[in-house]
Amino acid sequence: MKNFTYTYPTHVYFGENAAQKALNTELHASKTVMLAYGGGSVKKNGIYDEIMTILRELGKRVVDFSGIMPNPTYAKVQEGAALARKEQTDTILAVGGGSVIDCCKIIAAQAKTKEDIWNMEFVQHKFPTDAIPLGAVVTASGTGAEMNGGAVITNEELQIKTGVMAAAPKFAVLNPAYTMSVPTMQVISGAFDTLSHAMETYFGQSDADHVSDDVALAVMRNTVVNMRRLLASQNDLQARGNLMWDSAMAENGILKVGRLTDFQAHQIEHQLGAYTDCSHGQGLAVIHPAYYRHIVKDAQEKFTRFAREVFGMDTSEAGVEALAVLIKECGLPTKLGELKSRVEITPEILRKVADTSNIIKSGPRELSRDEIYEILCECL
Repeated sequence: MKNFTYTYPTHVYFGENAAQKALNTELHASKTVMLAYGGGSVKKNGIYDEIMTILRELGKRVVDFSGIMPNPTYAKVQEGAALARKEQTDTILAVGGGSVIDCCKIIAAQAKTKEDIWNMEFVQHKFPTDAIPLGAVVTASGTGAEMNGGAVITNEELQIKTGVMAAAPKFAVLNPAYTMSVPTMQVISGAFDTLSHAMETYFGQSDADHVSDDVALAVMRNTVVNMRRLLASQNDLQARGNLMWDSAMAENGILKVGRLTDFQAHQIEHQLGAYTDCSHGQGLAVIHPAYYRHIVKDAQEKFTRFAREVFGMDTSEAGVEALAVLIKECGLPTKLGELKSRVEITPEILRKVADTSNIIKSGPRELSRDEIYEILCECL
């Protein structure tokens, strides 16, 4: 196991009335709260009103920041940071899924510095050290965004979608009931993102008998079990809660300490998202089987264990095919043309994706850009 330093900075409030408990505890010193959310679904499902009632009872001044889109843009970050500065916001409350939370993580850091975060990290190779305190109220789980300080953002000007180190939430609200109004397919897509996080950590480099491998396999197995429970009954609140915690466990750092991870499928999908508007979880569902068919022989032992412990299969190849069967069983897309992107996904677009994807060197095998293109073409 490699050397590591591990910190878990987020206070987690799980279950019924979690928002009331969290806001009563965490906002005692706050005066002005920026309430950030997406396209308005939180207003339709009553979560916005519930949060606003709590904030009013606590005597907080509330500043609305709405319209955070899926695949949030760097321009939206700058808009939010400007509003936070103008209104002298002392707490940001992100209510939504991974897109809202990721956008707010960077807003929280950008609002506390005059330097441009993108330039800081990718040109100067410096990272922010201060941020507005951030809370995350999760309404759609899967990304695990509430459990770490990383955020994925799309720089439209540069046509790059990538990770930025920003601000970890000070606290997170995980109430499975908040996901009840989310369409089943959206929950399943998020759950596949969770599965992907655990798989991509597991298939990285680790030493023998690594405890994180054992935990990753347990998270994968539990995610698959609860995806199938939810398919059988979309009102299964226990399954939704299990998937919520699986998401947290996959991205709170526990699986990653002391090892190198393989997030090659994520890097390919992120760049696909920079050129299109496809759903992240669904894009991963299309890419993963094709990618794994390319690398299965490069990590035969690990894929065999994955096959046995997650899917009850005997061989590495059978495990990959069982993953493909699960994707079909869940009704997730299996081809890029099924992603409902407003941008037509053509071989020309895929060539651009392949030529600009970040290449991971810690996976079972380093891919070439031509092989990434080949994998993507197999997904058409």
